[in-house]
Amino acid sequence: MIPPNQIACLIKRCLMNSCHPDLATDQFQKMSPLSLPAYLMTHRLMDFWLLDLVMDQVQKNNSSQPTSKPDDKPLSSQPTSKPEDKPLSSQPTSVPNDKLVGQLLAPGFVEESGLNTDSSQSTKMFNDKLLDGLLSPEFDERSCLSRYRSFLYRKASQHKPSPFLLSKLREYEDLHKRCGPHTRSYNETSKRLKSSHTRSTGGCNYIVWLGSNGMGNRIISMASAFLYALLANRVLLVDHGSDMTHLFCEPFPNTSWILPMDFPIKKQFHTLKQRHVRFRDISEESPPSFVYFNIPHGSYDFDELFLCDRSRALLERVPWFILSSDQYFAPSFFLSPSFKQEVSMLFPEKETIFHQLGRYLFHPSNQVWGVITKFYQTNLAKTEQRIGLQIRVFNRKTSPFQVVMDQILSCMLKKKLLPDVDTQNSVRSPPNNSSKTILITSLYSDYFENMSAMYQSKPTVTGEVIRVCQPSHEEYQHKGDNLHNMKAWAEIYLLSLSDVLLTSAGSTFGYAAQGLGGLKPWILIRPKNKMVPDPACRRDKSMDPCFHYAPRYECKAKSITDSGTLVPYVRHCADRQTGVKLFNDHKRL
Repeated sequence: MIPPNQIACLIKRCLMNSCHPDLATDQFQKMSPLSLPAYLMTHRLMDFWLLDLVMDQVQKNNSSQPTSKPDDKPLSSQPTSKPEDKPLSSQPTSVPNDKLVGQLLAPGFVEESGLNTDSSQSTKMFNDKLLDGLLSPEFDERSCLSRYRSFLYRKASQHKPSPFLLSKLREYEDLHKRCGPHTRSYNETSKRLKSSHTRSTGGCNYIVWLGSNGMGNRIISMASAFLYALLANRVLLVDHGSDMTHLFCEPFPNTSWILPMDFPIKKQFHTLKQRHVRFRDISEESPPSFVYFNIPHGSYDFDELFLCDRSRALLERVPWFILSSDQYFAPSFFLSPSFKQEVSMLFPEKETIFHQLGRYLFHPSNQVWGVITKFYQTNLAKTEQRIGLQIRVFNRKTSPFQVVMDQILSCMLKKKLLPDVDTQNSVRSPPNNSSKTILITSLYSDYFENMSAMYQSKPTVTGEVIRVCQPSHEEYQHKGDNLHNMKAWAEIYLLSLSDVLLTSAGSTFGYAAQGLGGLKPWILIRPKNKMVPDPACRRDKSMDPCFHYAPRYECKAKSITDSGTLVPYVRHCADRQTGVKLFNDHKRL
């Protein structure tokens, strides 16, 4: 066993190297290692993530020393790294025992998933593993454990990908393999960036995605950019920067979607953000080698780009399209004469765009997957129902804690999502063997503490056992912080494993979770004037994210229009009237 002072030193090392390097340097350099754990707990810096990092360090420390007894057990089941190992995002972790995995999953899952070895189940398990053909079987499983094991942690989707989508994805994978980073086509096309005008590009055109804001915004925006790549026959490359490293696995086999560090104009990205490009100003006779476009909130240029044929045709002649976006602009393609037919064939169930593309693109890296599975097994595996509660408070002055807390309870109790507590009887009756676990994701710990105390102090009127858990509480959104984004991504994924989901109105964090999980959430209406809304929540009728800033420009008439009224399957969002989203039901609600 490692002595306490060494554990404390490991905590300090984690903070210095991985977690809060600036904070560690400023506040912890002169602090005794033995005093760190108490400080961390007091200041709420010790959470599930930090403990996991510490345990990994402990395991690595132990593995480098001989054990004192032959039967000593390691603190972690993950193998230690070797000198030739790849970075954490691609390291294989231990392969779970199928019988043990079955015990850790939701009740009734083993029979449904085919974890037994009967040959009659092998085909079904293979289809489940590949998400009904959505995923390519060409990957090395150990390089990304989550890709082929996600089906073990969630119920099978009721929404099957269309044959046309599956064919399009396989065609795209071939295109990306031929045109991806460091291929001959990529190298030749990159060289032409130094020229002011374009020439032949060898058949490869590109869209480079630059993200901004939080993880929810980035995830739904990347999915939109990929949809555009599919429709426009472009190769998607993403610039994840220093604050999105080791978050995702590579989505395309035998190639990479990461923009190379030596991309010729990468150092100009910050300068380009200051420009305002208008497509109407681009020369048709001599189009440039690249176009940089920033999708701001509510831009007529954006509307022209995706809705008007002239702009689309002009862009086809530009090999490099650099796009900075934090929005889910997929609904726009159903309003475009050029794209409407093909995107409808790809997604006959229109509201499943992000559900299908999100499950195809976004697989947690092995580092993130390890934390997800550990937290799941510790807190969520043995419960009968998982209730995800995503709380985003945009303004604590207009939405104070008690108002939001009362709103949450009003919604959950009135909609029968949770049982009330028995205020007349403090003695717990024998449980009815039914349990629910509430997974809270929030920047603050107050909601967890309140709900946990509520269900610990009194029995429920139904006899159900209610547990509450929260992976982390960061207090504020960190910008440019890789570990913060890792936590956010892990918590989005954990929320997507819920059976029932409550989200905050207008939160892209919740959008990403509901789309990945194929869930239609209960939306917590944003409070006004420090009052609990009535009703406190409403059920969303579509799982797809909301495009917050709906297109307003009508190309033919060259006038402003309400895009939420043009077609029956693109309508205004329940949580944001200025936005639009996709629906399957063609009837007006």
